[in-house]
Amino acid sequence: MLKFIRSLYFGKRLFYALFGISILFLISFWFSPLYSITWILTSVLGILVLTDVSALFRVNGIEADRILPEKFSNSDDNRVVIEIANKYGFRLNAEVIDEIPVQFQKRDFLKQIRFTPHKSIEFEYFLKPLERGEYIFGNLNIYVSSIFKLAKRRYTFNKDQMVKVYPSFIQMKKLDFLALDQKINLHGIKRIRRIGHTMEFEQIKEYVRGDDVRTINWKATAKHGNLMVNQFQDERSQPIYSIIDCGRVMKMPFEGLSLLDYAINSSLAFSNVALKKKDKVGMLSFSNKIDHLQKASSKLSQLSRIMEALYNVNTGFYDSDFSLLYSRVKKYISHRSLLMIYTNFEHMSGLQRQLPFLKALAKQHLVVVIFFENTEMIRLTEIAPANLSESAHQTIAEQYAHNKSLMARELQRHGIQALLTPPQDLSINAINKYLEIKSRGLL
Repeated sequence: MLKFIRSLYFGKRLFYALFGISILFLISFWFSPLYSITWILTSVLGILVLTDVSALFRVNGIEADRILPEKFSNSDDNRVVIEIANKYGFRLNAEVIDEIPVQFQKRDFLKQIRFTPHKSIEFEYFLKPLERGEYIFGNLNIYVSSIFKLAKRRYTFNKDQMVKVYPSFIQMKKLDFLALDQKINLHGIKRIRRIGHTMEFEQIKEYVRGDDVRTINWKATAKHGNLMVNQFQDERSQPIYSIIDCGRVMKMPFEGLSLLDYAINSSLAFSNVALKKKDKVGMLSFSNKIDHLQKASSKLSQLSRIMEALYNVNTGFYDSDFSLLYSRVKKYISHRSLLMIYTNFEHMSGLQRQLPFLKALAKQHLVVVIFFENTEMIRLTEIAPANLSESAHQTIAEQYAHNKSLMARELQRHGIQALLTPPQDLSINAINKYLEIKSRGLL
């Protein structure tokens, strides 16, 4: 009985009808013939309500399921599918309210559907998480009513479904093609000027437009009568490490994501491309201590290990200890490696404090320091000032942006590769930097 009461609701039409009947009873105080008619209408309404409730509760006429992917991709649109089957023998009106995880702070989900008898329907919606972790869905609530819409019956399904949000593997798949063809050159995607290479000989092939004329094989050209060139392949199995700063400087948010999440998404996409290039990839995260260290490997399972490690990486409010990073790298990474260090410097003084440790790392390894442009400051420099106050703010923003460029030059002056990038372009630019280093044979 309690279950019946909890699942029974009444529609707006019933309350409108009761309000109308109340008005008629009031009017019948002065016009007595209306009193009998009002009671007849009340009886008819009661019969309709009982019929409606009986039809809805006679059988369990709704089956539904919320279909979730195995995992969500952070900062991407993830598809959620709702399947509903109508087993009633009459038309239904349904209101679907899905209890979305609290992380989304979305409390206005409502989907209105009309069902034909004994038919099924499917619809989808998309969720874009901005934090990694476990997301728990509540009830999938379906309120059904007949054509009278006097009463409703609530069905609930799929309580407490959980899905984990991992670093952006969708972004990783989108950038996967960059590892397949060195000649791909799409506007805004791959911007590499090939300067030189240290590659191993692979084969002799016929010259096509775009091949480096310096690789022409003149003996083979004379023999075949057509221009022939030597084709080379990249050096294989070089150790590549993504080193992620988890200190407080990485908590700064841009467009809903922290700098740490941008770095994590980029590390996953970059590691996938490096594995496709037959290099060994590893990962290290640190702040005031070493959080995770995944030794470089070229095994196919390495990407899964890195994803699981990145899933648990979090930032705090501690200052990052670059001296600890140097000591751990010197102890555990003995071979010359490419170190992609994701961090951020807001002031030249912050860079100067860490520069001795970066220079020490650069003596044994090829170090690429990746830090971020402040896009809000850049946007401020592009706005025409309307008054003196805005002009002063713009001047400070321009100085701030110029200091970022000075930091990149300071790193390069000490033989350290620098990549200054907007957060939203981080993955593309990091992969381009890696491919440039491969093509130049710097490692």
